[in-house]
Amino acid sequence: MLKGKKIVLGVTGSIAAYKSAHLVRLLVKQDAQVRVVMTAAAEGFISPLTLSTLSGTRVQSELVREEVWNNHVRLGRWADLLLIAPASANTLSKMAAGVCDNLLTAVFLSSSCPVVFAPAMDEDMWLHSAVQSNVRLLGSRGNYILPVGEGELASGLVGEGRMAEPEEILEWLEHYFSAAGRPLEGRTALVTAGPTHEPLDPVRFLGNRSSGRMGISVAEALVSAGATVRLVLGPTHLGTRAPGIAVTRVETAKEMRDACMENAANTDILVMAAAVADYRPGSVSPEKIRKSSGPLRLELEKTPDILAEMGREKRPGQILVGFSLETDHETDNALRKLREKNLDLIVLNSLKEAGAGFGGTTNKVTIFGKEGSETRYPLKSKSAVAADIVKAIIDLYHVREAS
Repeated sequence: MLKGKKIVLGVTGSIAAYKSAHLVRLLVKQDAQVRVVMTAAAEGFISPLTLSTLSGTRVQSELVREEVWNNHVRLGRWADLLLIAPASANTLSKMAAGVCDNLLTAVFLSSSCPVVFAPAMDEDMWLHSAVQSNVRLLGSRGNYILPVGEGELASGLVGEGRMAEPEEILEWLEHYFSAAGRPLEGRTALVTAGPTHEPLDPVRFLGNRSSGRMGISVAEALVSAGATVRLVLGPTHLGTRAPGIAVTRVETAKEMRDACMENAANTDILVMAAAVADYRPGSVSPEKIRKSSGPLRLELEKTPDILAEMGREKRPGQILVGFSLETDHETDNALRKLREKNLDLIVLNSLKEAGAGFGGTTNKVTIFGKEGSETRYPLKSKSAVAADIVKAIIDLYHVREAS
């Protein structure tokens, strides 16, 4: 899929530069033509000789070297894609501002090809308003911003800011360059993600452990496939900076239902990945409930069944995808939900599977279709699972078009 593709890889000053060696190796294995451009700061983290050996071409880092001018215009026009991985906070800032003080920024400003950024930095830097402003600005200009990962950082802290893994970047590139690289161009999608919090009093609520990561990953995968996405996101510390995603933040199941119904009628694809609370307190105390010597009894009432309402209101041609997180009789429960709620696809995962479920960065799913299809997937990152879900949606469109 990447055979013959011409990729300029920009490597900047980040500890994540060590991943660039593996990334180059993966690209070359796919028969891509790779030329590496490094910043001076990057050379402090990884040797140009390493990347030169793996790519099979001389690494370039200076506009002028030994009285020879490196033609950044020609290099920028040669490429089918400019990939900057890792993209440091400093380089993001320069490119957002149009600063041209090294070979890589000159290639960026001269390129006529798509540009993809894989940011890498510590969490505090990543979340800083200045960095986020630069990311949004670059995205608004048509560049692609790959999601950062979460985990152990160079500072020793744990949080957001890790560069996407080389395998994830390769998967994104393969999808981008595929014959159907943006098969959902012109389509609109609505995705729900995260938990809902149902207030009990001003300080307490009923909720669940959902982080929203799976639904956010689906929204980002849909954008990568060309769709325009509305993400209805419950209360979570996570978010997305991917261009093409409009985010509506909600708190309760009713707020999520209202946001969905406001947008669903004119939407082509509905992916209900949120873990909506099934029950809420029948009454909400206006004051904090104090601990007493006796038991506290709560009367609960059902929350709106958003997925069922979507299924009832679904118009011809819409695709409705639901999720089923189970602890027992997994397949039977998922298939019952598929039928009863008029779904086109349902994504099943089990809390019994190690690495699956709430909170983590991986998942293991089975996707069932209403026509009887069943596809089981191994444990993967949630971004890779999201790509599988979007592929199932695209395949469903192909089946409908062929019939």
